[in-house]
Amino acid sequence: MDSLSSESKRFSCRLFLKHVFYGFITEYETQKIVTIHSYTITALLRFIQIILLLYSFGYLLIYKKGYQYQDTSIISSVTLKVKGIGYVHKGPNDSYVFDGTDYIIPPSENNAIFIMTNFIATEQSRSTCVESPAVPFAFCKKDSDCQKKPDRSDMNGRWTGRCSAASKLSGNETTNSTQRLCEIQGWCPVEDDRQKPTVIQDIPNFTIFLKNFMEFPTFNVKHKNIGENLKSCVYDPLTNPSCPIFRLSYILNEAEKNATERELMLLYGAVIRVKLDWDCNLDRNIKLCKPVYSFARLDTPFHEETFSVGFNFRFASNWKYKNSYRRSLRKAYGLRFIISVSGKAGKFDFITLTLNTGSLVGIFGLASFVCDYILLNLSKKAAVYREQVFQRFRSRPASMDQSVLQLKPRKTDVSTIFQNPSVTERELTPVYHLSGSPQRIHNLANTSLSSSVLGQRNRLLSFQANLGLTNPVN
Repeated sequence: MDSLSSESKRFSCRLFLKHVFYGFITEYETQKIVTIHSYTITALLRFIQIILLLYSFGYLLIYKKGYQYQDTSIISSVTLKVKGIGYVHKGPNDSYVFDGTDYIIPPSENNAIFIMTNFIATEQSRSTCVESPAVPFAFCKKDSDCQKKPDRSDMNGRWTGRCSAASKLSGNETTNSTQRLCEIQGWCPVEDDRQKPTVIQDIPNFTIFLKNFMEFPTFNVKHKNIGENLKSCVYDPLTNPSCPIFRLSYILNEAEKNATERELMLLYGAVIRVKLDWDCNLDRNIKLCKPVYSFARLDTPFHEETFSVGFNFRFASNWKYKNSYRRSLRKAYGLRFIISVSGKAGKFDFITLTLNTGSLVGIFGLASFVCDYILLNLSKKAAVYREQVFQRFRSRPASMDQSVLQLKPRKTDVSTIFQNPSVTERELTPVYHLSGSPQRIHNLANTSLSSSVLGQRNRLLSFQANLGLTNPVN
């Protein structure tokens, strides 16, 4: 039984594949126009067509400039300049002044700039001193505790093997007199991160000048974000959107909305992204193309990060004085601005317009597809619609006479023959429609039609005799 079932499935599969292959190489499909009077389907069709028309031509072709050839390859160069005077309180009537040379480190970078807002300064020389108490394994009680200690990445020098009393480590704090620390050889005194940092005041009032030169090589167009008659100005999105000079307070407010976070950014540093986005319509004057500026914070907010917050690094100034090597070490906190430039340019192109128009026409035909699917599959009269839409036509062999067009014969149920054996010749005769001259029709009638009728009558007589019927056909 199982073998017969599997054999039947294989036969059905082969038959299906044969039918598909035969239909693929022998059947040609063409459109057939059928007019259907339905207010519902017509209203749905027009509604979808209007939506597609607005989307295709209003949004894609006009708003998105589908008639233009667009290119996003851009060559750009950015120059940054910061102006402002900062200061640090030294005493009641004393302060240190910082200008751009002091707080811009390094002086020049590619598409980036760092502004120091806070620092820890340590004056050092090459000698021996105790290790920082911030290093946990540096505490000791005797010299043997400092001998054969392994080297670690957070060390500030090399072990000397001596255990010394903790002395003054910085100008702000002193360790417990009873504490003892292992001695190191290196730059002394070691840096102490626990001391109070030096905050540069008036940083938010600094200004930064963004000078951008860019080129679209595809269209051989060059442009810049500086107007021809640029005067002293400060950027404002409403009153002065073309000015390339920004106040740092505005950039901070745009990059971070939380006031507490902004204060911590000035204290511990942060990374800010400044983006210039060009969108140029080259069908107009290039001078009308202006960049759009945006600002965002790239580092993790302080309330979400607990390890290595902000942005900082160390740098030193070295010199030699009376055979003694000295340096001024600074741990700098500040704002690092990273500049990114992107853009696109478009210009009218007939080939692009032709291709996009063809695509939009194809989208417009989606309305007919939706309505046809509803009619042929979801409507109540789907079977009737399918019968009218789909029609199979077979060409006659060349040997048959083309003047005779045979229609479907009249169907006579077999049960009718059993119930009424005296079925007449007219009921068994196929119906033919003939075209041609009267003489040709007469000849065809004598040969084809009569032979067909007599053949069917003889087969019926034989069939009745085999069934044992006593009422022969007259």
